[in-house]
Amino acid sequence: MEIKDLTRAEEQVIQVLWKLKKAFVKEIIDELPEPKPAYNTVSTIIRILETKGFVAHEAFGKSHRYYPLISMEDYKSFATGKLLTNYFGNSVESMFSFFVKEEKIDLKEADEILKLIEKLKNK
Repeated sequence: MEIKDLTRAEEQVIQVLWKLKKAFVKEIIDELPEPKPAYNTVSTIIRILETKGFVAHEAFGKSHRYYPLISMEDYKSFATGKLLTNYFGNSVESMFSFFVKEEKIDLKEADEILKLIEKLKNK
């Protein structure tokens, strides 16, 4: 299945669903930060996520309980691959140096990344 891009609002809702595993719209709203969006807004976003193949539902009478169809790991892989390709010319080194320059990675994290790279090289 092809993973599609999500809007910021869609990402926010799917992240709540990944956390809760299964939820009704009201439960999703309860997890969202203030100011809380309107019920209809979240309901619409959920239906869009369903159309995009990210979410499915179980019917309980007139209400629906939603659950994710795509794992957080699969979306993370898609999103980082897209970031790497579109902004760093497929160069992990370029992306890594960007995060270091922007001070998004501290020395301890850089050291952990280097240890991970060494471990992968020795496999």
